[in-house]
Amino acid sequence: MTELPSLLILTFSPIRSDPRVLKQVELFKGKYRVSTCAYGAAPDGVEEHFALPEDSRGWPSDKVGLISRQYGKVYNGLPAVRSARALLPKGRFDIILANDLNTLPLALELEPKLGVHSDLHEFAPREKEDNVKWRLFIAPFMRWLCSRYLPAASSVTSVSQGIADEYLKDYGTPTGVVTNAAPYAEGAVRPAGEKVRLIHSAAGQRYRKLENFIEAMKDAPEWLSLDMIVMPNEPDYVAELKALAASVPSITFRDPVPYRELVATLSEYDVSVVFLPPTNFNLKNALPNKFFEAVQARIGLIVGPSPAMVELVRQYGLGAITDDFSAESLRRTLRSLTPETIDGWKRAADAAALPLSAESQMAVWEESIARIAGTGKAPKTA
Repeated sequence: MTELPSLLILTFSPIRSDPRVLKQVELFKGKYRVSTCAYGAAPDGVEEHFALPEDSRGWPSDKVGLISRQYGKVYNGLPAVRSARALLPKGRFDIILANDLNTLPLALELEPKLGVHSDLHEFAPREKEDNVKWRLFIAPFMRWLCSRYLPAASSVTSVSQGIADEYLKDYGTPTGVVTNAAPYAEGAVRPAGEKVRLIHSAAGQRYRKLENFIEAMKDAPEWLSLDMIVMPNEPDYVAELKALAASVPSITFRDPVPYRELVATLSEYDVSVVFLPPTNFNLKNALPNKFFEAVQARIGLIVGPSPAMVELVRQYGLGAITDDFSAESLRRTLRSLTPETIDGWKRAADAAALPLSAESQMAVWEESIARIAGTGKAPKTA
């Protein structure tokens, strides 16, 4: 019996809480001999796991190297890269699936026998362009990584068409799209009641302007309430938000729920508000997990005029689109809600649950890895 090809899934993230990488593991285990390298414990079902030390950062902090543009030195000094080099055997794996740009040079260096697939979760050169220091010192490093290493990848994917188009325009890299769709979940449409329940979940980061939600919900009618799940990325900012919301009785902050319980939790609500002011390129082109989780929960969506989300909302009739990203525009949209309108969105979500599921999206990954396995084309030397 022919042995299955070996596949290393490489990420500088906590793998058991990274939905996108977990979907890769689920997709490929049983079809390949899957190993993983990441922070934290092994995901279920893999043959081998290489655990990175929790304190080994995957992003640059070598200020002298960044200022002097010694980018090879900067990359080699990343603690996550040094740790992974000490753990991972060179030339052992047939294929490597490298998540995010910061793992790609390492994946190529490990010399997989057949090739490297690069899955880029963001447009790396403009990821934090709203931050001046990042734009001056980190962005040139990211552009260097793209120019030097993307041509050596056997294939590339990203999370939205806008980001894929930018990789093609700036680096000549043909980039497929695998959205952050949630796995298909059986579900039923629950009619909206007289009281409309809204939900918003987000990373607690200042550039996301979550205070817009608080402003929009001031003096909300009694039939309208908003629950917010905010991760403590920037604790001071999250504390400010809670203080602002203390005088807004229609807003409740609730604790995060485990990923496996998220869709079931969302199904208790009527509408998910996915409102991302375009403070940087990636937010402008975002098509986030929470959009797709709302579809699987069979609830409606309210989105800002973010191009990727607008396209799907219109195509499938999933919800409403605000005129702009102001709190006032969001306020007007929220106050226009009716149970009849929401029920229509919920029925549309039910009809879209299968075509917008992860299972429909992941065929792109499956085909990309199969093509590498079939051609046996080793990565070009960077």
